[in-house]
Amino acid sequence: MRIRPLLALLIVVLGIVGWAVYALTRPAESRSGSPGTPAATAGAGAPPVASPEGSGPAAGAEEVAKAYLTAWQGADLATMDLLAVDAPDDFIERHHAFSQELGIESLTLTPGTVTFQGGQAAEMTFQGVRQVEELGEWPFSSTLKLVVRDGRWRVAWAPETLHPALKDGGRLRIRDVPAEPAELVTRSQERFPHDSGAESYLKALAESVPGEDSEGTPGLALEAVTPGGEVRRLLEEPPEPGKKVPTTFSGTVQAAAARALDGVDHPAAIVAVESATGEILAVADRLGGRHAFLGLYPPGSTFKAVTAAALLSAGLTPDSPVSCPASYAPPGGAAIPNASSVTALGATTLTRAFAVSCNTTFVDQATRTLQDGGLVRAAELFGFNKRLAVPAATCSLKAHRNNDELAADAIGQNSVLASPLCMALVAAAAESGTWHQPSMMRRPGQDGDDVPLPPGVAEGLRTMMRAVVTEGTASGVSLPEGTAGKTGTAEIETGSGIAEHAWFIGYRDGVAFAVLVEEGGSGAGTALPIAARFLRAL
Repeated sequence: MRIRPLLALLIVVLGIVGWAVYALTRPAESRSGSPGTPAATAGAGAPPVASPEGSGPAAGAEEVAKAYLTAWQGADLATMDLLAVDAPDDFIERHHAFSQELGIESLTLTPGTVTFQGGQAAEMTFQGVRQVEELGEWPFSSTLKLVVRDGRWRVAWAPETLHPALKDGGRLRIRDVPAEPAELVTRSQERFPHDSGAESYLKALAESVPGEDSEGTPGLALEAVTPGGEVRRLLEEPPEPGKKVPTTFSGTVQAAAARALDGVDHPAAIVAVESATGEILAVADRLGGRHAFLGLYPPGSTFKAVTAAALLSAGLTPDSPVSCPASYAPPGGAAIPNASSVTALGATTLTRAFAVSCNTTFVDQATRTLQDGGLVRAAELFGFNKRLAVPAATCSLKAHRNNDELAADAIGQNSVLASPLCMALVAAAAESGTWHQPSMMRRPGQDGDDVPLPPGVAEGLRTMMRAVVTEGTASGVSLPEGTAGKTGTAEIETGSGIAEHAWFIGYRDGVAFAVLVEEGGSGAGTALPIAARFLRAL
């Protein structure tokens, strides 16, 4: 009789055991919430998936949302995958790629409150802070969308869950922000004036600046890019620009040179240097092609400053008696006339002949006195036939083969070729007594950089160049007190005949300069007024 109760008890135990086995081995739900293949195990710490029944919808939705955020913050992607619905197959890979591409080092998330949209959907806003490599903290706000699937709350995952900028195909990117290169500035650390005429020279100079000075430090930016291509910067480590690199240029002198050329209707240039050092103070070049340095032109009568230096070196003085006839033919050579504007002076002094630019005086004296190569030697004291220390053409004078060549060389024609830079250095040497290698940036000195003129030569040149302004070809234009100089008109052959380049070189108060106007006519008529505007602006 006791067998029946025992049999009943056995049946109950077997039923309980069978139910337990079934519960442990039944198929898990897929992300969509319906039965399917077994899902990845979230681990021992995996939270329960709450139902809207029992403890209530609010508790279930909030529990799932907080569980998702906790797993996300802890990089537990498997648990996040279990709690999400409608997530892509590469859900885990997307999160890995997001963190790696943007350099995410850590993530902190703070849940907000749940807002219900009926009984089957809800949202939880949340705040996040990502730590981005090299950029620091990146705060953001987003929203977890929650839905009920098969009686359970799930996170309705979308790309904007990672960040709102990813909505509708938007993307995030890390981008290098290029640094501004070194900025060349004036000697007083100021920016160059607008439309200075020196732009091409500064560009070439910048390319020679040593790498450690020329390169800034690139920055880094985190940016959101909309499907339409609009870019919004979210986080930035600003670049560090290259250093300010001082040049020898003077902002005041450069501005004066640039504005003096405004309105000139022929290609023209002004180069100014510091007489005592050869440092370039300004270059305003409207010739094109950096021809203020690279162009070579016959300097015309401005070269008489070099010829006068050769004559002074040979023993003449500013007061030496000379002749200034209307025309003169050297022995065995052709006759050379004076310019039409020069009146024959007859017997005069070397200074007076220089002041009025008497060709015949200098042809006569050169062919008498400089047959031994004295003109070439003098020119080389002023930097001719010598490579310059800046990117510039070598100004040149060849040895003469006959009196015709020597005669034409003596008045700045024939083989004499010079740039505005070379002629500014001639004027500088006259003022300081020493020819200096030019420079646009401070550099260590080298042998041969400084060439003193022979005793008495600079003093004689200063007397003669001052006379040009006070009583000679430059006296018709008002120049600031203390200006000395030399006008020049150089003949050139063109396809339509003979044209003339206009020149004026000079100095005042330590600033030496040369003005050239291509095919501008006479030096006194065209280049001199430009020089006057330049000097008055200093």
